[in-house]
Amino acid sequence: MAVDFRFIIIGRGMMGAAAARHLSATADGIALIGPREPAERKSHDGVFASHYDEARITRTFDGNLAWGSFAARALDRYRAIEAKSGISFFSEVGCLFAAPEKSEQDYIDRALTVSRTLGSEIETIASSDLSRRFPYLAVDADFSGYFERKRAGYINPRALVRAQAKLAEQGGVTLIDATATSVRDAGAHVEVTVVDGRRYSAERVLVAAGGFSNFHALLPRPVDTRVMARTVVFYEIGEREMAVFGDMPSTIVLGEREEDHIYILPPVRYPDGKMYLKLGGDTETLSIDRLEDAGAWFRSDGSAAERDHLCRIALQLMPALAGCPVTSGPCVATFTPTGYPYAGFTQSPRIAVLTGGNFVAAKSSDELGRLGAVLLTEGVLGDADFGGELTPIFA
Repeated sequence: MAVDFRFIIIGRGMMGAAAARHLSATADGIALIGPREPAERKSHDGVFASHYDEARITRTFDGNLAWGSFAARALDRYRAIEAKSGISFFSEVGCLFAAPEKSEQDYIDRALTVSRTLGSEIETIASSDLSRRFPYLAVDADFSGYFERKRAGYINPRALVRAQAKLAEQGGVTLIDATATSVRDAGAHVEVTVVDGRRYSAERVLVAAGGFSNFHALLPRPVDTRVMARTVVFYEIGEREMAVFGDMPSTIVLGEREEDHIYILPPVRYPDGKMYLKLGGDTETLSIDRLEDAGAWFRSDGSAAERDHLCRIALQLMPALAGCPVTSGPCVATFTPTGYPYAGFTQSPRIAVLTGGNFVAAKSSDELGRLGAVLLTEGVLGDADFGGELTPIFA
């Protein structure tokens, strides 16, 4: 039978939109299926995405060569995507790692090795100079710094997705504003059903639905992932605080204890017109296993206990935040047992999956999308693309 499309990509988030853009450069007959961001988060009863935000840290400094490579390849394309789309999303303000000299040294040493391999320039800052160079940050005297000035800073994930979708559409991709609820291998083709009952057929389908990949019948078998709740905290920044934090880079502080690790975004203007400094951590243990639970989490303000924990660390590290209004919000992170994203075919040779950001994939999403496009067209990823590491594991 004649199919509606050659390729369908499910998921209009950071990876899916990137995959559609890359695919449009080498193929035609492509559809990108996914809903837009809901106008009212707290009353929305459908699926969500974790890119509904204004800032995500970018860096190549990473203790893992694959993740560092994904980030570097994506970062090297940012300016071209901005120029072609007319949408700005990358702020190259640099990224600072701060860590105790005797703690996390194995990670730091590996990251420095990876940086040399990738040609990234990392400045090591002695503990005696750290507070002078970065006075917004109050760390103990035994902390050293590792500063990546180029190819680092933050992106606006909303704007990046808009840019990817715009370029994909200009390249001939059909954008379908709908939620896919079923993907079925029908033998010679794949059939995709969306929430209102419409059906679309394709030769191959890529499921890039993030933390929602297992929550509908999108895969022949669920992928082995953990969808974990994450709370983010927003400090509303006024003119007084901007004098302190206005020129800061993106910052990651590796504390003495894992629960004290924290990431910090510079002040960014949000859609309500206000400036917010955002921060978060990576130790919450709430696992989300059902669509209903995911919806309830995204409609919440996150965990009050985690908010208070993050605020305690924030005020220790950045005393100038004292007195600023504080709010919090929800996010999710999708973890894989391998620590790598999944990019591979399922039990069907016509249905592939791209998911598993492991809480670090936003900066690398353009490269991960490219890998999804290669997977659809060529059927396999080679060693240069870390294909073996990205093999999906199924539940």
